[in-house]
Amino acid sequence: MTQLDSSTQSSVRTETSHLRAWLVLLRVRIAWMVFAVTLCGALLAGEWGTSYAASLEVALYVTLVTGCASILNQVLERDTDALMVRTAGRPLVTGQVEVSHAIAVAVVLGSLGTYGLITSFGPLPASLSLATLVVYVAVYTPLKRVSSLNTAVGAIPGAAPPLIGYVALAGEAGPWAWCLFAILFVWQFPHFMAIAWMYREDYARASLRMVGTGPDSAGDAGRQAVVYALFLMPVALLPAMTGLASVVYAAGTSILCAAYLGSSIAFMFVENRKRARILLAVSLIYLPLQFALVFLDPRVRQMLESI
Repeated sequence: MTQLDSSTQSSVRTETSHLRAWLVLLRVRIAWMVFAVTLCGALLAGEWGTSYAASLEVALYVTLVTGCASILNQVLERDTDALMVRTAGRPLVTGQVEVSHAIAVAVVLGSLGTYGLITSFGPLPASLSLATLVVYVAVYTPLKRVSSLNTAVGAIPGAAPPLIGYVALAGEAGPWAWCLFAILFVWQFPHFMAIAWMYREDYARASLRMVGTGPDSAGDAGRQAVVYALFLMPVALLPAMTGLASVVYAAGTSILCAAYLGSSIAFMFVENRKRARILLAVSLIYLPLQFALVFLDPRVRQMLESI
């Protein structure tokens, strides 16, 4: 009985470990974020209260394609991942998951997501989703070894999910689609500057060209974080300035942007791990609150109820 229990426990631990490995490959936290922002874009394009099923469906398909991109990214970067402390334990580096299996799962996920988008929502959202996959895997990933411009390139597919969600439901990209795309695009830069600085030694060890990893790059991450945090304010206020949202949205957005800018300025003046972590934490708090403000705004709710 004891031997059986021991064998069972060992089997459970192995299966749990294998599951965790696949969750790492799929980058579950990023996948949830993609699902949420895609859902927001789709809901803004549909009829309030009646488009939930379709919005959830498109969010699922886009998330499947994102899973494909995450796995392929780690397939291509497994050699540099092995050189960094932060990523040395990833499943493809340790051999916990075979590369061929990872590629096969990625192809299945990408195919399912693309097929679902085509059959349920048409070729346009499917094409946009495939384009983001190609840019992320075939352009952004190899560019990390060549130029720090990879951050700007990677921000494009990173900002695309709400745009795709909107297009899937509306058939075209409306003002809200572009506003959400722009907000998410600019938001990524201070967020990435904090990460790049925190792991600058890791990136330098792997010869990845991230901001702040060069010999004369002291202060670059902080300065760029402030520049983009400043730029985010007018970008995030566009819905209010163009009449899409009311003063409720404008007030909440101003507070959030001020907090993001303040943490970026603090990081610029003193680049240390504590302030980088604070900036990263503020960025992660900012995003869901910013998207929540959209749906809490009375003008937006009135618009959706009148569709």
